[in-house]
Amino acid sequence: MFLGLDLGTSGLRALLATVDGDILASAEQAYPVNHPHSGWSEQDPNDWVRALGAAAAELKANHPTEFAALKGIAISGHMHGATLLDENGQVLRPCILWNDTRSHVEAAQLDQTPGVRDLSGNIVFPGFTAPKLAWVRKHEPDTFARVAKVLLPKDYLGHWLTGKYISDMSDSAGTSWLDVGARDWSEELLSASGMRRDQMPDLVEGSDVAGRIRPDLAREWGVSEDVVIAGGGGDNAVAACGVGTLREGDGFVSLGTSGVLLAAKDSFAPKPGSAVHTFCHAIPGTWYQMGVILAATDSLNWLSRNLDHSAADLSAMVGNTISGPGSVRFLPYLSGERTPHNDSAIRGALIGLDIGTGQKELTQAVMEGVGFALRDSLEALKSTGTELNRLLAIGGGSQSRYWVEMLATLLNLPVDLPEKGEFGAALGAVRLAICAATGAAPETVMTAPKVAGTIEPRGDLTAAYDEAYQKFRATYPAIKAIQ
Repeated sequence: MFLGLDLGTSGLRALLATVDGDILASAEQAYPVNHPHSGWSEQDPNDWVRALGAAAAELKANHPTEFAALKGIAISGHMHGATLLDENGQVLRPCILWNDTRSHVEAAQLDQTPGVRDLSGNIVFPGFTAPKLAWVRKHEPDTFARVAKVLLPKDYLGHWLTGKYISDMSDSAGTSWLDVGARDWSEELLSASGMRRDQMPDLVEGSDVAGRIRPDLAREWGVSEDVVIAGGGGDNAVAACGVGTLREGDGFVSLGTSGVLLAAKDSFAPKPGSAVHTFCHAIPGTWYQMGVILAATDSLNWLSRNLDHSAADLSAMVGNTISGPGSVRFLPYLSGERTPHNDSAIRGALIGLDIGTGQKELTQAVMEGVGFALRDSLEALKSTGTELNRLLAIGGGSQSRYWVEMLATLLNLPVDLPEKGEFGAALGAVRLAICAATGAAPETVMTAPKVAGTIEPRGDLTAAYDEAYQKFRATYPAIKAIQ
């Protein structure tokens, strides 16, 4: 049996699966996110440990024989978080999360440092880990002086499981400390933010063995001390493992809290100025590129809260098929934006409201705004030389056929819908655990899901949506000028 863990921003999901990847059981545990100041987003790492302990206890109670046969564990985690430990492995302060924007000044300074973009392959975004440590160095010097190790969120759980300080390349690529082409820590990048190599964890590939379960924890859980802990990976890389996005030309679009357009790459070919992320994949010798928007279904959830209707009810209002773009424009920059603007200060807008605008029109505008922003990501990916022939749609928003048909038409790409079942980051983690424990080749384990159907672009509406997109593109600089 194998355990796949998905450490999300708001909760942990655990899957217990067989060596064939068949899911036996799942468990979920929630935990809070704290926002002590505007732009701050923090979490207590002990909440992750408690969540994992509770999820494991639930799986063990419901499936004691199968849980006792555990052979491997892997973790997918939200990226970029800064978990700071002292020389005794104790947490020094709450983890600063990926969506925390306090270090925007430090990010801009690091981004302008010669060589940083070339080595890291990316713009230094405020959400990345390196500027967070530069912020701590400036504003919390006593804490900074005590930092012995910096761990990404999923690596803190890995440390709890193994007692070792280990990370993988895919997650570490989002720190601005990794030479992403060489797949190793860079002394030059580390020194740019006042860090040292000894403060970093050791590196392994996501599908390789990172360690074995602590003997005392093995006894507590009733499992073998030979249980393997895989390197794991950052959430999007592991999601790619879950849906079989491994080779050049493979890609998916994720309509989750944030929106992602991801393409697998056989080589390291960054173009930082496009604001496209170029990261190591969770499997050896492979990279991926992605455009990221910070508010996808989060935009619909925002509208849901303000209209006092569930997101599902709002989705139902627009129906199942598109009929052309609406007259109301929505800019989904509720938390700033990454691709292509790299702008943590920009905020959203609704434009074109009139006396007849109602809930349906607002919902359509929000869905279209997210779609237009993902088209921005596609154009940015194209500028790097990446080509996609089709996409797989995942994430909660992909349950809306209207939204997916609109995306297919806006991106002018066929979009496949997977059959219902487990896929994504938790399943990807199961697959990494299988590879690490058995030595199986990733391409034999990480297959694509069966496709339930394909939504083709609406050729009769492609031109109309393209025209609307051009107007959307022109809106950002105008809004930026007055904010």
